[in-house]
Amino acid sequence: MRPDNGGMIVTAVQAVLKALEMAGSMAWEIAWALILGFILSAAVQAVVRRETITGALGDTGPRSLAMASGLGAASSSCSYAAVALTRSLFRKGASFVAAIAFQIASTNLVIELGIILALFLGWQFTAAEFIGGPVMIIVLALLFRWLLKPQLVDTARRQADRGVAGSMEGHAAMDMSVSDDGSLWRRLTSSTGFTAISHIFVMEWAAILRDIVIGLLIAGAVAAWVPDRFWQGFFLAGHPLLAKLWGPVIGPVVAVLSFVCSVGNVPLAAVLWNGGISFGGVVSFIFADLLIVPILLIYRKYYGPRMAALLAGTLYLSSVAAGYVVEIVFGLTGLLPERRAAQVATAHISWNYTTVLNIVFGIVGIVLMARFLRTGGPAMLKMMGTDPER
Repeated sequence: MRPDNGGMIVTAVQAVLKALEMAGSMAWEIAWALILGFILSAAVQAVVRRETITGALGDTGPRSLAMASGLGAASSSCSYAAVALTRSLFRKGASFVAAIAFQIASTNLVIELGIILALFLGWQFTAAEFIGGPVMIIVLALLFRWLLKPQLVDTARRQADRGVAGSMEGHAAMDMSVSDDGSLWRRLTSSTGFTAISHIFVMEWAAILRDIVIGLLIAGAVAAWVPDRFWQGFFLAGHPLLAKLWGPVIGPVVAVLSFVCSVGNVPLAAVLWNGGISFGGVVSFIFADLLIVPILLIYRKYYGPRMAALLAGTLYLSSVAAGYVVEIVFGLTGLLPERRAAQVATAHISWNYTTVLNIVFGIVGIVLMARFLRTGGPAMLKMMGTDPER
């Protein structure tokens, strides 16, 4: 019998439309939260100057690591921009350990990630983010104490000083904070402050939009095409103890293969959670956003092959350790989610709180975009992917 080519084409089109429908539904659910998160992040960045960050990261002591974590959490959520900014801080005098701690916090402890985790997966995962992130930084600092040699740091600094271009160099080099005197409220509500917030808001969106779109498309495709029974077998969901041991180990590997970083991997994390990965496995998956292949190649450009290899190994081990810690802590306290009911897709768009919030924050986003366009923003946008030193 001849194959029914027409039927195959119809089936393929239906599968693609189903994946796009699920991706669009997920995008609708998180739109307002992303806008809110980027507004809050922009407001913080508008009053925190880069010189303040560099000056606080001069050594590897607990105080510097704590400052790196706090300042990173108030910084960019774009992994590529965070990696570029980390090298800039390192070149300007920050210790390598504190700079990498800043990098981890600036992608894994940011406001918008916590909001999106709460929407898709529930408040337990947001709490796990803010508990597991510091654990990851502490474990990485301990690993660096044992494995990071001064000679390797010197070699990495010489390579960093060569200024080999990676990605988002222009965005990382821009300091759009408000330098006027006065209280924080006065600086934020001034005309200059409004302009700075609008610039940072739009630039953050431009930096991370690609990852969000790719993440939603991958999550939609996986949710529509891959049956839960495959993930249940892959994550050993039928063996509770083995699943808890296996999840944090394999979670970062899935993240590396997904090629998606920052908040863009949260929709896929929701799909994996529904599919059977352990609680700690989800956390390790989220924290492995700095291990995707394009970023590993950037590490090699920035710091040389030996430091890139060390970063790959230590970031992997620290993300695994963070996954195990939150699994144990939440298990002992009885806070592990009882059901696997991540918000992956809705049946249809209806008049509810999500619609209202999308309209309200959509209007705010349009206002900020208009301010951006009227105050020289497009010229800055053209520079965000260029090398500022060339």
